[in-house]
Amino acid sequence: MNIVYLGTPHFAVAPLQALAAAGHDIIGVVTRADKPAGRGRVLQPPAVKSAALDRGLTLFQPKRVREPDFIDQLRKMGPEIIVVAAYGQILPKEILTIPPFGCVNIHASLLPKYRGAAPVNWAIIQGEPATGITIMQMDEGMDTGGILLQESIPIDAADTTGSLLEKLSSLGSRMIVDALERIKEGTLPVTAQDNAAATMAPILKKEDGRIDWTLPAREIHNRVRGLSPWPGAY
Repeated sequence: MNIVYLGTPHFAVAPLQALAAAGHDIIGVVTRADKPAGRGRVLQPPAVKSAALDRGLTLFQPKRVREPDFIDQLRKMGPEIIVVAAYGQILPKEILTIPPFGCVNIHASLLPKYRGAAPVNWAIIQGEPATGITIMQMDEGMDTGGILLQESIPIDAADTTGSLLEKLSSLGSRMIVDALERIKEGTLPVTAQDNAAATMAPILKKEDGRIDWTLPAREIHNRVRGLSPWPGAY
């Protein structure tokens, strides 16, 4: 299938590489803008940008995906499907309706639990025994679309957000290749989410790293792990 891929952090690199290795035609990669980092505030590219350039893929870095010029450009490219992994913006209806096979998202939780930007952090903070990957059909909501595939893995006692993201990225890579094959064959059913069971995983801020030392030891341990490597506990 010819694919436009949207992703930004390291989590999204392995799925991109897996899709390319599986023989899909990545006709465009969309990622967020370079950001200043470190004491020198030097601009640093997103991990997906570096991976895309290494493969010689066509790259786009729109400020907002809602920009009419970008949407027109995307429409002219004519992707069969759009794959999203931790891109960082909600896609508007104008994009969702472009590809004939729709838009699918690699989400790092067992939806409908932990919808939002920081599902791995919050699963650890809340002391969940397991999490996983959901391949979902995107709609205009925040991770509210139908479930295509879902697979769980245990959260180990020593896992941090960083280590768990590595495991989930690998799992998501395998699952998205399987999902696209079955989507093209028309053999992948869609299961609606149970909205009554939904929980949220809002984006974390630096101040969320402050620890309340009166909490039980187990809760403190979970928060420290869930806040590593960012924003860090203090």
